[in-house]
Amino acid sequence: MKICSLASGSSGNCIFVSSGLTKILVDAGVSGVKIEHELMEIGESIDSVDAILLTHEHIDHIKSIGVLTRKHAISLYGTKGTIDGALYGNHPVGKIPEGLLNYITPDESFMIGDILVSPFSVSHDASDPVAYCFEAGGKKIGTATDLGFFDDYIVNNLKNSQVLYIESNHDVHMLEAGIYPYALKQRVKGNKGHLSNDSCACLVTRLCNESEVNVDHVILAHLSAENNFPELAYETVNSEVKIKLAPEKRPEIHVAPRGQHSYIAEI
Repeated sequence: MKICSLASGSSGNCIFVSSGLTKILVDAGVSGVKIEHELMEIGESIDSVDAILLTHEHIDHIKSIGVLTRKHAISLYGTKGTIDGALYGNHPVGKIPEGLLNYITPDESFMIGDILVSPFSVSHDASDPVAYCFEAGGKKIGTATDLGFFDDYIVNNLKNSQVLYIESNHDVHMLEAGIYPYALKQRVKGNKGHLSNDSCACLVTRLCNESEVNVDHVILAHLSAENNFPELAYETVNSEVKIKLAPEKRPEIHVAPRGQHSYIAEI
């Protein structure tokens, strides 16, 4: 299995997950042209994508789902709240061709090709948002972005992933001292907002300690352009890893860039 971020951040998000036989996009929050280009850059094609999974209905996650489903007849999956929000909300994506819509339920796994997809609920200011884990061939990839906090439920869902794609949105001090209005600062750091660097570090180290398999790769994602730096996110998580984990349990840590594809983590 492999995972690669094609775009990450408040300006747009898209993740590519593949078992080799089955190929999935998680979200499509940048233009279809951009997604097609980044797929080509990593040796893949939009024509081989089997499905698009939605985490929630915010525009930086749904921007091109209408175009991609209509142009390439790609199946679309999401909770009813997410799909209704995408179709009828503040940024409607237009008509989705008949037969391509698939409604999912948190905590009810399903198959796409040879990949077992397990959606689970996250706390975010959206309608029934989810994150996903992917399993095939005895390997597991865990993803979680756009969540205000984590708890045992989140940990139990992500546990035993060999690759973690985890939100490291903001540095708390940068956010508090920054230019955001007070209400927006409260939203970002609230329980329905985004995970900070410090919270991400705690989640990563807990998962590394509690998993029965080694976490080989961690990709830090959904970094804020205004309230974070890639180097700061990396150092915050890496420092915690060095303090809390034995050398043999320390994963490789990478940061997903905003405007281009990331490191490809393969297991």
